[in-house]
Amino acid sequence: MIGLVGISVDQENRTGWFFYWLHAAWRGRGLASQAAATVATTALGPVSDAGWGLERLELGHRANNPASGAVARAAGFIHEGTEREKFLIDGERHDVLTYGRLPSDPLPDLLPMGWSTN
Repeated sequence: MIGLVGISVDQENRTGWFFYWLHAAWRGRGLASQAAATVATTALGPVSDAGWGLERLELGHRANNPASGAVARAAGFIHEGTEREKFLIDGERHDVLTYGRLPSDPLPDLLPMGWSTN
């Protein structure tokens, strides 16, 4: 597996918690950013255009992971704040940077990733 992009959808509120991961051997090539931008744009698109009709996507990453923030920003997410000491990992508290993306936000400057159902 190279990586994944996923969304936990809250249908009632038409929102989604966005997440991504890329195997270390594939990092640094722009794949995570391109895949994240493609999935986010599709999720926020109107249902009539084969989108999912979501109205908000959210994500968060540890503040000490700048690469994850770079993926979020490249995928069109806007930094909204910091949740101080949100995660407890191995007995240590970590700040989390939070991002959001709305259908009205500017589209990212990345070409969509093509995929096939074949």
